[in-house]
Amino acid sequence: MSDSRAETTPGSADSTDSESDAAEREDDTTATASAEREDDTTATASPEREDDTTATASPEREDDTTASTETPTDRERRREVETERWLGVAGAALALVGLGVVVREPSLVLAGAVGVGYAVYARAGDAPTPTFAVTRSVSEAAPAPGDEVRVTVRAENVGEAALPDLRLVDGVPPGLAVVDGPARVATALRPGAAVTFEYTVRAARGDHEWEPLTAITRDAAGARERTTALDAATAIACTPELSAGGDLPLRGLTTVHHGRVPTDVGGAGVEFHATREYRRGDPLKRVDWNRRARTGELSTVELREERSATVVLLVDARESAYVAPDPDAETAVEASVAAAGQAFSALLTGGDRVGIAALSPLDCWLPPGSGSVHAARGRETLATDPALAPTPSGERFYRSLWFRRFRRRLPGDAQVLFFTPLVDDAAASLARRIDAHGHLVTVLSPDPTATETTGERLTAFERRQRLRTLRSAGIRALEWRDDSFPVAVAAATRRWSR
Repeated sequence: MSDSRAETTPGSADSTDSESDAAEREDDTTATASAEREDDTTATASPEREDDTTATASPEREDDTTASTETPTDRERRREVETERWLGVAGAALALVGLGVVVREPSLVLAGAVGVGYAVYARAGDAPTPTFAVTRSVSEAAPAPGDEVRVTVRAENVGEAALPDLRLVDGVPPGLAVVDGPARVATALRPGAAVTFEYTVRAARGDHEWEPLTAITRDAAGARERTTALDAATAIACTPELSAGGDLPLRGLTTVHHGRVPTDVGGAGVEFHATREYRRGDPLKRVDWNRRARTGELSTVELREERSATVVLLVDARESAYVAPDPDAETAVEASVAAAGQAFSALLTGGDRVGIAALSPLDCWLPPGSGSVHAARGRETLATDPALAPTPSGERFYRSLWFRRFRRRLPGDAQVLFFTPLVDDAAASLARRIDAHGHLVTVLSPDPTATETTGERLTAFERRQRLRTLRSAGIRALEWRDDSFPVAVAAATRRWSR
């Protein structure tokens, strides 16, 4: 169980605390009583310091009683607003009084007077400012994707004012969905009382930090309300495991290092490439003894070398890519990140050098590398990088600036696996531009389209046209929907190898 508690130490009552401590050390009962009266007088005469005085008074009361052991939570006060609940009551009441006087009907005058009384009562008070000690705990701080996490929120009124109308709304992270229980409560709290509510969220990939708890307080008449933000820092980290998705069909642009991608270069390997004239020092096992027996000439067999590739996994994480066939389905960005994780693991296992980048307003770049340390960095990037968050960043995206920066970073021998739903022409155009600069591109596209309405069918048709355009330009492209990503890769590999 992970528990998060936020505390604040009031700063404007230091002199009062010092005087109280001195009085306690001297064990002077009269001086202590005088200090307590001074606190009450200060709290009455200085409303602007009400928050600090209340926060100071709470610990002092703890010395005398065990009713409250909590310290006030750091808060941000916001302006008080009118609820307009009693809007028009005063006018209607005065109209009744006037009508009663004109027609000389005492009952109308009395009814109008009652209404005027209610209107005066509604404007007499202010919405109370809450002083809370808030704790928020989660059942698991590092859940796996899809796990349900129970959240418990407890708020204790450690102030001196009663709260007749209170609403608490928890700041659930935007990337987490509430699956059980509302993340809010409505109640009334007297001083020293507490309220607890629970709800359940479903964990999603990434780091998730709770926003402040919002407290809305109203006066007894409900005419005014005040909103206060209560900070109780809480976070969970959800990092999925990377599972290999099978061998990906890489293209012929490779490095000089040994790997698994067949090349047109002769050397050491397992597949026949060509024969050449024997040279002194060639290993005997590579001599073509059959040809020697037929022609009497010595020749050496060359095999097709297999070398490693440098690959950059590019994930489309623009705001337009956060689309799904229905509200409950995962977005295309989530599907792309999951597929990129499988590709990352498979390529590293095959000996290739792999990097990660995001087509996003936020910068995300992991240079190509290999090894166990690089594997851990890639896992962390795909799981928690803000550019690949489950929800869009909302910032503006400058495509030309992004492309220039990406081109400077991209190694000259790298090929690009571009994960994109192809929901617009910009993604298809970018794939062609990268390919035109000499980097082999393979587009891997999750299908987020639906076909229930005419507009959805038109969107699906336009997306299929983009796929055809890319294939006609010599760019490999595959898509997957209900079937898994490895199944789609295996089918495309058979098609491309024909």
